[in-house]
Amino acid sequence: MATVQAPSPGQGPVPVPVPEDWDINTSALVTSNEPEKIYREYDYLRSHCPVAHVDKHDGYWVLTRYNDVKEVASNNDKFISYLCAIVPADPRGIRRPPLKFDGENHKPYRTAIDRTLKPARLKRLEPIIRAHCERELQTLLDRGHGDIYEEFGSNWTSWIEKEWLNLDEEDSALLVESFSPFVYAWRTGDWATVKKWSDAWYGIAHRVVAARKANPLDPEIDPASSLLLERDKDGNPLDEEHIIGCIRQIVIIAMVAPTIVLTAITKHLSEDKELQNRLRNDRSLLPAAIEEFIRLHVPYRGFARTAVKEEEISGTKVPPDEPITVVYSAANRDPEQFPEPEKFVLHRENISSHLGFGRGIHRCAGTAMARMILRVYLETLLDRCSDWDVSGEIVYARLPEVGPTSCPFAFKAAA
Repeated sequence: MATVQAPSPGQGPVPVPVPEDWDINTSALVTSNEPEKIYREYDYLRSHCPVAHVDKHDGYWVLTRYNDVKEVASNNDKFISYLCAIVPADPRGIRRPPLKFDGENHKPYRTAIDRTLKPARLKRLEPIIRAHCERELQTLLDRGHGDIYEEFGSNWTSWIEKEWLNLDEEDSALLVESFSPFVYAWRTGDWATVKKWSDAWYGIAHRVVAARKANPLDPEIDPASSLLLERDKDGNPLDEEHIIGCIRQIVIIAMVAPTIVLTAITKHLSEDKELQNRLRNDRSLLPAAIEEFIRLHVPYRGFARTAVKEEEISGTKVPPDEPITVVYSAANRDPEQFPEPEKFVLHRENISSHLGFGRGIHRCAGTAMARMILRVYLETLLDRCSDWDVSGEIVYARLPEVGPTSCPFAFKAAA
């Protein structure tokens, strides 16, 4: 093994082992889904080649330093999402807003979504979301075991989407039914099934938009009605095809990312009983714990930007024709920004600087809802369980995510 010294403030150099013949094109971060292998190679790249090129997926760049990721994600004048927002890119070349729209074209979609996620609405949604959480989690607790991702998280986040989008009962049931098989098909490369469920979600979006055109709801509480209310930079209504695409994008992003994070947190707490008990006994620690969990377990490694013209990043010239992955999962473990990055540190002084929700105009619109979802989940889990342990094989996500997409647990119910 070759060893490269990666700096870690407060600890001195930490060895980062990599094979003698290490090649990024055959590396774990390109070929593996196992987080620990991927994180180890991020450490190597950060100290050895912080702006690295990968040949796979038609060629893309990997950024691993916090400052580089933050700058590229934040500077929408120099780095855009329109050409490629995610690696691997959708081969159909579909551009769904708001993620693949920039500048003035992006603004009305983001305004419409933000309107439906104000604190007053989240406060009204919380007890409804909590009730869904309690019901879905109790199913696993009653039998003493279950897969938090596939049997709980996928269902619960689907019900959350139902409430946020105001879906009718038929489409709500379809959403709950479809998420787990979609993720499994994506994980196993069953692209015919992926397309089947993706098309089903487009069908939901079509029906929602048609229903809101006929009978608009309050735009403060309904994304489709809010999108139909918005106007583009020229004062024209938004294109209906793009409104449908926006809702379709909301469906997948708002279900996949939270489910990975809550599964990763559950696994983390199964391995750190002391922290689990601290949080159970002092719920005032949850907000700080959630921020550190998000830093450690951010599920993104493939979100991308493309340079408008050639740019120099950490001494490397990057051309305008290839995606640049803003690897939030690497940035959040940069020891120059977060000392002892692999360690869970409650009340980190600079925790607010984490990139768990991205940066810039494409920063996660559902940030406040995500924090609420994680808090509600942890409160429910800690209330109803005295302990839990991983009880089977863990399966991890493919690009563009990182983290568990299947993790069975054995639960010990609270007395």
